[in-house]
Amino acid sequence: MAEVITRREGGIGTVVFSNPAKYNALNYDMWKAIPRAIEEFTADPEVRVIVLEGDGEKAFVSGADISQFESQRTEKNARDQFGEAVEAGYLAPVRCPKPVIAKIRGICMGGGLGLAAACDLRICSTDVRFRMPAARLGLGYNATGVQRFMSILGVQNTYDIFFSARIFGAEDALRMGLVLKAVAPEDLDAVVAEYAQNMAINAPLTMKALKTTVNTLLPDHRQRDLTAANSAIQACFDSADYKEGAKAFMEKRTPRFTGA
Repeated sequence: MAEVITRREGGIGTVVFSNPAKYNALNYDMWKAIPRAIEEFTADPEVRVIVLEGDGEKAFVSGADISQFESQRTEKNARDQFGEAVEAGYLAPVRCPKPVIAKIRGICMGGGLGLAAACDLRICSTDVRFRMPAARLGLGYNATGVQRFMSILGVQNTYDIFFSARIFGAEDALRMGLVLKAVAPEDLDAVVAEYAQNMAINAPLTMKALKTTVNTLLPDHRQRDLTAANSAIQACFDSADYKEGAKAFMEKRTPRFTGA
């Protein structure tokens, strides 16, 4: 059964893309489920960090489920509907005020690569296989998505992965700045868990303020209204967490943040 599964452990919320028979390809219903899953964790004050991952050892997400292309991506109304679901799936990690990490192993191609790019941080295994095959499928890639890749990779690397439609690995991904780090496949779970847990003890309002500020300053924001970013920053200084952080620093102990 193809589905999106959620689970929570401590301050970490995990979204799992499960369609193992098709290397976790995302069908229409799965795309629709992504925003709901992330909104669920956004609303949960106990969740501080969200991790996206694929089910099993073979893939993060291999792309959109091409078995639906003929029925849902050729006729205009159905194509528009499918495209809207995909775009909402991409925007969910971007709009989420909490940090979102893509934990990537195995295959990460097409829609999977686009979804990973929409996350704040990407950590992969050394056996990963990335690809952007749009030019082999004859489709026009959404301008917002192209801008997202340009923000991460720069112009030349964006041209490279789209023009060539080539498969590339962890070494190239590190060189381009696509991933934060690449680790042995057997270490990926532990590395991401430790990294996420380290983030989860930090002040939620500070992380929210940073994400709001970064998103506002990215090149795709043509009108940089800093009102929301400045408001989020001020909320940090007005918070009980700010007082707790200062007190814990003086007392040389780990702070106990509540997000208030």
